[in-house]
Amino acid sequence: MWTTDYPGALKAICLVPLWLLLFLDCGMVGGEVPPHYWETPYSQPYFDNSSRREVTATVGQAALLHCRVRNLGDRAVSWIRKRDLHILTVGILTYTNDQRFQSLHSEGSDEWTLRISSPQPRDSGTYECQVSTEPKISQGFRLNVVVSRAKILGNAELFIKSGSDINLTCLAMQSPVPPSFIYWYKGKRVMNYSQRGGINVITERSTRTSKLLIAKATPADSGNYTCSPSSSDSASVVVHVINGEHPAAMQHGNSSASCLRPLSPTSVPFVLATWMSMTVAAVAWNCNFNGNWNYWSPDWRWHWDLNWNWSNLAAGLVGLWSWS
Repeated sequence: MWTTDYPGALKAICLVPLWLLLFLDCGMVGGEVPPHYWETPYSQPYFDNSSRREVTATVGQAALLHCRVRNLGDRAVSWIRKRDLHILTVGILTYTNDQRFQSLHSEGSDEWTLRISSPQPRDSGTYECQVSTEPKISQGFRLNVVVSRAKILGNAELFIKSGSDINLTCLAMQSPVPPSFIYWYKGKRVMNYSQRGGINVITERSTRTSKLLIAKATPADSGNYTCSPSSSDSASVVVHVINGEHPAAMQHGNSSASCLRPLSPTSVPFVLATWMSMTVAAVAWNCNFNGNWNYWSPDWRWHWDLNWNWSNLAAGLVGLWSWS
């Protein structure tokens, strides 16, 4: 039990930890401590590689490049366009006249985001997230700006028999993300919310497809139909609803094979074919060599054998039939 009789001993014991810390700090215990002894491996800024390094965006839709820097401290983060080494942003300040470029950052966050509003295909390329260490460190990001277009399957002009169904399928091509909506128009009228019975729109965002179904079409359903996804250029098709058959291709029940039709006896192709066939038949009837070279005269003229037989006549008739 401590008493007031030993104040000196109590002070000495209490000062021992303080003296030990002083010895360690001054390098008096165990030799001199290297300057980097107390540094951790992550005391310097470093990049968090969990961010996507390649981003695809569509024309007109904002593009975002996310750069995450740990242990930034008092260093600055800049965004550089690699193709011309142009400084776009430093911190949250924009250093370019193109105001489409903007740096987004929340206080206390490790994320520095380059936002490009209304990107164009010319904006495609490599962008660097750079930290002002010595030497500087940087991380590259690849941006691909594509033009997303809608496509309606089939021909640009369709002929539908009255009473049949109109079935149109639209695809959002080269869309990096599913469209938030796909609208169908007939002229300027939206078909998705049409009050007419028998109209059905089926949209699958995951597959970027939409189907427009119109049951028992009538001539009044003829017109220009347009598919317009939220993030893509639109596509159109002209639909004709007719009564009876039409020589052009129909949407349903068509055969890709064409039928051969007989030539008219008064047509030029028929007359030419007949003349050529008769000529071949005449040669077949009147030229009978019989394998005998004596029919070849020294004066390079043919000796015609006027004898003909039924086999030659049959050959001539076959030739006439094939040409006509």
